Amino acid sequence: MEKFIITGGNRLKGRVRPAGNKNEALPLLAAVLLTDQPVILHNLPDIGDIRSMKELLASLGVAITSLGGNSWRFEAKDLITHEPDEALSKAIRGSFLLTAPLALRLGKAKAYIPGGDAIGKRRLDTHVHPLEKLGMKFTHKGDHYVAHAKKLKGLYLLLDEASVMATEHLVMAACLAEGQTILYNAACEPHVQGLCNMLNDMGAQIQGIGSNLLTITGVKHLHGAEHHVSPDHVEIGSFIGLAAVTGSELIIEDPKFANLGQILHYFERLGVRVKEQDGDMLIPADQEMRVQYDLDKSIPKIDDAPWPGFPADLTSIMTIVATQCEGSILIFEKLFESRLFWVDKLISMGARIVLCDPHRAVISGAAQLRGTTLTSPDIRAGMALVLAALCAEGSSEIHNIKQIDRGYEAIDSRLRALGADIQRV
Repeated sequence: MEKFIITGGNRLKGRVRPAGNKNEALPLLAAVLLTDQPVILHNLPDIGDIRSMKELLASLGVAITSLGGNSWRFEAKDLITHEPDEALSKAIRGSFLLTAPLALRLGKAKAYIPGGDAIGKRRLDTHVHPLEKLGMKFTHKGDHYVAHAKKLKGLYLLLDEASVMATEHLVMAACLAEGQTILYNAACEPHVQGLCNMLNDMGAQIQGIGSNLLTITGVKHLHGAEHHVSPDHVEIGSFIGLAAVTGSELIIEDPKFANLGQILHYFERLGVRVKEQDGDMLIPADQEMRVQYDLDKSIPKIDDAPWPGFPADLTSIMTIVATQCEGSILIFEKLFESRLFWVDKLISMGARIVLCDPHRAVISGAAQLRGTTLTSPDIRAGMALVLAALCAEGSSEIHNIKQIDRGYEAIDSRLRALGADIQRV
């Protein structure tokens, strides 16, 4: 098993280019199945979840060709089975997105209960029930579903939650449904917008992109397209946090500021500010790193919310940044009831954290962290532990780093290029 050995205390410096957005790339790969013509994707991140999704497509008969760098060509002309690989399907959450596209192409699809990060309950109801209303039939058999799709018909759908994956799944299905589908309470994150834009390039008719009300007029066929995956705003937030906790000056190249929502505003609550510099983002060294209290001097909070609110995937990064700030702040993770259970690892390093309940933690700083042996529980908490180790005194070992590799491309070599003391063993 691989692990990271990290010695903290180094100042970092340099430029970094964010990888493609994992949560945009996964539904784009599923959308490849909606046409028998070639689809070309650029800036596809080379990470564990994307490699698994490509293997799943290959197991279905999709022809995959590397075009060099992070560009790939996919052609789903000769699909050979409606049953994706079981082990790969159970390993990643994004595998469930294959269900509707595969059923629309072959008439039926086998869909295993998907895996992914162990951060709490992640419902499939928001996928299955609306797809049934569109006309898809689901049969539940133990550890999998069998979906049948002969003819889908558009209608008005009000989602019971603004689920990103469910929105993506339903949009793909509605594109080939008869008539018009109105999807209300839809997720509108940048990665959802990216999928909708590519589908329109493939011949779909989607209106309202970027809002929570999508109108999809079904078409009979979709054709091939070429698409560039947007930079990952969660990775951008991770690098902002990295610069802040290590007191370093970093430049993030072409971060697409318009796709960052309230991320920068929430960093400002911790005294961390950035500057725009010719389209790039400059994070100055030696930030103030002090909690900015509310006007009534009460303890402020960092809480996640549907886009354009603060993304839940950055909660772990903000938690480690808060440990290095003077003052107290409440971290309120509303979405997943197990997301904060990793903070005991920061406490063992010397952080002052009170876990109030599964969703809330109060952090008081600044705390000098000490190196220790750690285990990565999921992608985002794993990256937060890397940040903790880089600002801690002494050396740390981080195990189960395959979790980090699922979401961050070659993170150890990219950090070494910035001056970090990190080794993969």
